[in-house]
Amino acid sequence: MNPIILKKERLVECREKKGLSKREASKRMNISQPAYLRYESGERQPSIHVVKTMAEVLSTSVDYLLGLSDDNRQDSYYIKESDDPELFEIVQNYKTNDKTRERLIAYYNRLKKS
Repeated sequence: MNPIILKKERLVECREKKGLSKREASKRMNISQPAYLRYESGERQPSIHVVKTMAEVLSTSVDYLLGLSDDNRQDSYYIKESDDPELFEIVQNYKTNDKTRERLIAYYNRLKKS
């Protein structure tokens, strides 16, 4: 099995694109600043768990940070009920009710055309 190799240039690029300092990035990722600095310099490679956290904080994908894709768009989102209860409820209904799912997709498609 090949080791995880974080592309340090992409880590820097994504952090700067979000307008985060190294200190703020490490804080949001819940890792120490020295550890973050070693990841960004390439001195140390993070675990896949840390890469997932990095991708979430930097609004990108794990594959982009690892150089497996050139698409830097985020590929997953986490919605906490406490942060956005209405959106959380919409997603829950989408996932659990086929009729609601069809209605939401139709509504979304109409909005896209407007």
